[in-house]
Amino acid sequence: MDFLSDTLVLSRMQFALTAIFHMLWPVLTTGMSIYLVIVEGIWLKTRNKDYYYHARFWSKLFILNFGIGVATGIPMEFQFGTNWAPFSEAVGNFFGSVIGFEASWAFMLEAAFLGIMVFGWERVNSVIHYLSTILVAVGSNLSTFWILTANSWMQTPAGGELIDGKFVVRDYFEAITNPFMVNSVLHMFFATLETSLFVIGGISAWYILKNRHPEFFSKSFKIVVAAAIAVAPLQLYIGHLSGEQVYHYQPAKLAAMEAQWETIPAGQGGDWSLVAFPNEKAQKNDWEITVPNALGYILEFKKELTLPVKGLKEWQPEDRPHLVGLIYYAFRTMIAIGFFLAGLMLISTLQWMRGKLSPENISQQRWLMGSWIFAAPLGYIAIESGWIVRCVGRQPWTLYGQIRTVDSASNLPASNVLTSLTAFAIVYSILFFCVLYFGSRIIRRGPRFDLPIPGLEPQPALETQPGEFLPDERPVEAKQ
Repeated sequence: MDFLSDTLVLSRMQFALTAIFHMLWPVLTTGMSIYLVIVEGIWLKTRNKDYYYHARFWSKLFILNFGIGVATGIPMEFQFGTNWAPFSEAVGNFFGSVIGFEASWAFMLEAAFLGIMVFGWERVNSVIHYLSTILVAVGSNLSTFWILTANSWMQTPAGGELIDGKFVVRDYFEAITNPFMVNSVLHMFFATLETSLFVIGGISAWYILKNRHPEFFSKSFKIVVAAAIAVAPLQLYIGHLSGEQVYHYQPAKLAAMEAQWETIPAGQGGDWSLVAFPNEKAQKNDWEITVPNALGYILEFKKELTLPVKGLKEWQPEDRPHLVGLIYYAFRTMIAIGFFLAGLMLISTLQWMRGKLSPENISQQRWLMGSWIFAAPLGYIAIESGWIVRCVGRQPWTLYGQIRTVDSASNLPASNVLTSLTAFAIVYSILFFCVLYFGSRIIRRGPRFDLPIPGLEPQPALETQPGEFLPDERPVEAKQ
């Protein structure tokens, strides 16, 4: 239990807890906001009232996730000032600006139009409402852009240099467009979209399986399958590109991802381990199942490697990632889920082509609907696993290759950090169960089909009475 007296370890645990918990909620808001744009657009195009009811129903889950995301995101960002003040002081010239852009550009845009999107159905015309829905989606995904830009810069710092312990920015555009930025933003964008699609598809499948409004939810299910046809394969490809970047820019992380202890020279093929038991003390894998010569095909689509794959032994223990087993299995978990979701999308598409997803037949596809229900939470697990690989694999650096994590933490009493960590754990556990309760309540109640449809159903006239004149009875001195 020595870690309970180590401020650095406790600060890392606290940030990990708050980041992992917070990440659960923006995932659905960023992806579902695009889905809401789609269904409202279909409603405006076709005036099919089912799509209007879909927009109203799914927006409830969007609001729930948005509220929890805001409540948990603010404390996470505050930790840069409380628990990681030396790091913030060193890189605030750029990092602080980008985090500020996320709040002022993305969050403010999203929050400004959210009220119109939620409460403006009968109060503004359809064009203004649809524009508000679009702007909420833009704001949600702008947030992803700026957060991933900041984190990518931590992975591959660019656009300036450290001078006397402070990062001085020479070129903001170069810093923003650092080598990791494009693929990281795209990888996270498609991850949130894919996760949202499978959550919506899983909930729709639950209704179909329960024979509750199967024709209604077959519409949302087909929208999800149609979108997943493009999203799932693209996500796999962009994930491969992100792996290539790690290969070129963060070789120590790649070695940890593959539990590779010995260097594989260029010009040779490398075995890829499917399952292994990494042993950090012995600097080897106690047991593993390997696929001969597969590493070259995975990294470069060919047998022989163009560049060497360095083993973890190339670095001193203090200069390489630890928790190799966690990184290794988190990476494989993310990959396995990605292929599973792509496979489920392919099977669903084939069933659609065979006419099995028609309103008359879809309720009979019990195994397929059950598979979608099972897949609903898998995207969350894949995203959390990816962030574990991304951030734990970056260690022992906060700013890769320039600022160590041990030098980034605030000098706080360990007891203070332990207290705040415990408080976060308790509060977030309560919030988690509250979200499960209210989310399940929304799902159990289902959509409301009695809502008035703007532009199609007459609104009831408001009964008003003439106002009664009341004389001013205040004292004379109060009237002056």
